Amino acid sequence: MGDSATIVGLYRYPVKGLSPEPLAEVTLQAGETFPWDRAFAIENGKHDFDPANPKHFPKIKFLMLMRDERLAALKTHFDDATTTLTVAKDGSEVLRANLMTPEGRTALEDFMRGYMEKELRGLPRVVHAPGFSHSDAPAKLVSIINMASVRALEEKIGAHVNPLRFRANIYLEGLEPWEDHEWVGRRFRLGEAGFTGIHKTVRCAATNVDPATAARDMEIPAALMKHWGHADLGLYAEIKSPGTLKPGDRLVFEE
Repeated sequence: MGDSATIVGLYRYPVKGLSPEPLAEVTLQAGETFPWDRAFAIENGKHDFDPANPKHFPKIKFLMLMRDERLAALKTHFDDATTTLTVAKDGSEVLRANLMTPEGRTALEDFMRGYMEKELRGLPRVVHAPGFSHSDAPAKLVSIINMASVRALEEKIGAHVNPLRFRANIYLEGLEPWEDHEWVGRRFRLGEAGFTGIHKTVRCAATNVDPATAARDMEIPAALMKHWGHADLGLYAEIKSPGTLKPGDRLVFEE
């Protein structure tokens, strides 16, 4: 149980709905998300996100995998130092844009206007507010996936389930299935950083899209409901004390 669990993957998603970015290490601050995680989002339709007064909106407002699976065919990388996003498709770079400049945001909007033409409900708009995260969770949290739960799901479905379907920040190996669901309210450490479990993660239809092929090929929430009577897989946690984490770091409970 828990005391032998280790981090096997760290990821962030600089642009909501676009591809996961693996991290060799990450330095976290108390009360924050992963740096640049969901820092940008692309409005699809009404332009009413106000960067001067940022508010949490349901994901339906933005381009997102749940409805716009073609996004999964794009592979993105964000460079913190230059705030530049590169977008590749089929192994070739199709866009390089500094998202902290009006020109860079316009370039990404122009690209999406062509690429996502059928899915758009109006002109796409790239939005960002310093320090604000366009996460599915209104609070600033990190998401954790227990790899044993993914394997339990695979056994019921009878097929491989890519863990990146769950778009988490931290992937843990060495636990019992669903064990992380019991950490709500518990304090624990990963690497140098301290966390408190906040709530279980209810899965949505975005998990039905294969992040490698962009195919909508599974019914993950339905399978969870059928076999376990809930649609939860994973845990949201709050960062309580700062520190650096990297794959291989161990989980330690603070009792």
